[in-house]
Parts: sequence; structure tokens; C-alpha cells
Amino acid sequence: MLPLRVLVVDDHRLFRQGLIGLMRTRPDLVEIVGEASSGCEALHLVAQLKPDVVLMDIHMPDGDGLEATACVRERFPNVSVVMLTASESNDHLFQAMRLGAAGYLLKDLDADELFDLLGGVERGEVVMTRAMSARLLRQSDAGDDPTTDILTEREIDVLRLVAQGASNPQIADELCISINTVKVHLRNIMDKLRVDNRSQAAVYAVRCGLLINVEPQDSILN
Repeated sequence: MLPLRVLVVDDHRLFRQGLIGLMRTRPDLVEIVGEASSGCEALHLVAQLKPDVVLMDIHMPDGDGLEATACVRERFPNVSVVMLTASESNDHLFQAMRLGAAGYLLKDLDADELFDLLGGVERGEVVMTRAMSARLLRQSDAGDDPTTDILTEREIDVLRLVAQGASNPQIADELCISINTVKVHLRNIMDKLRVDNRSQAAVYAVRCGLLINVEPQDSILN
């Protein structure tokens, strides 16, 4: 398997250089293709370098990370954006996922966890720590109407596991179905909810109350 080609975007030079130095210790997993200090610079480099993954800070001058994420997802849908930020704001978390971010990580995670989570990007997993997954699952808007009638019972089962960060093989094992069947259910879910990816589907479901009282499963999130 080829290493992930990563673009690092952060306006703090010391943090950016430290992160790049850390990631270069694992050339089997990650290849750093570039770095940027703003959202606008990031867009230019994504167009030029075509990375697999952009590690994106939120608070930056000259185009913040959320604005840049929206533009990257619109112009380069094959490029995954993972937020790497100090912000624990629920608003930032939900906005990032609605914009199509492939994950949301806090800067206080350790190196091994970062590498493990980045490996999930290629597998189409929601890249998120257990703590952030739990926050996502517990958050819902009281004013939204549940839309459980849109999805079948099995599709809701699949969506619950997606929202907990499960990969397609893990979902297949948990529900005793084939990986191809999981993919069919995911496509049907995204079509019914009118979203573009599994991250957006999970966020939609949480905010509409479909996943209220669901707790993360240790076997999936560890």
C-alpha cells in the first residue's frame, strides 16, 4: 500500500514544522507533499499537488479552515480533508462534518493515535477520536423532527455503526452481512438523505435525532 500523500495546513509555523517532522518518521504511512499557512494558500496547493489528505487547522488568516474545506470538497471531491485543530467547539465539529470533512481531530492526541486514525481515511472511515465520536452521538437539535421513516431498520443499524466510526468490514461483521451489502446500504442511505458521503450521513442522522441515546462501542472505536 502506498503512503498517504498529505498536505499540512496550519498558520503556526512551529506546530506545522513539528507535525511535519513527526510524520516524516513514518514514511511507510505518510508522504508530506507540502505545507500551507492559510486557507487560500491551501487551495492553491491542493490544485497543484493533488494530495490524498489535507490536515486542516480551523483558525487561520486569509481564509479559515472551514471555508477552505468547503472549497476543497467542492473543487476536488477526491481529496479528503481532516480537521486538526485546538477547537473543541460543537459548532465547529458539526460544521466541518456538514461541509464534508473526513474527520475531526484535536491537537492534543498522541502520535500513535494520529497515525492509526489517518490509516482509516483510505478505508473510508470517519476519522475521529472516541471522545469526539461520543460528543457527536450525544448531540442533537431539539427542534428537528426525526426522520426514521426515511430509512429501513437495517439501514438505521448500518448508520448507527457508521456514526460510531466503524469501517465497512467491521459493519459487515457486526451485522453478519457481506461487505458488498454494506456498500449497497450505504449508497441507499446517502441517496435517501441526499448527502455526499458517510460523514455527512452520520451528522445528518444525529442532528435529526435518529441516533439519540446511542453510545459508542468500545470494540469499534478502540
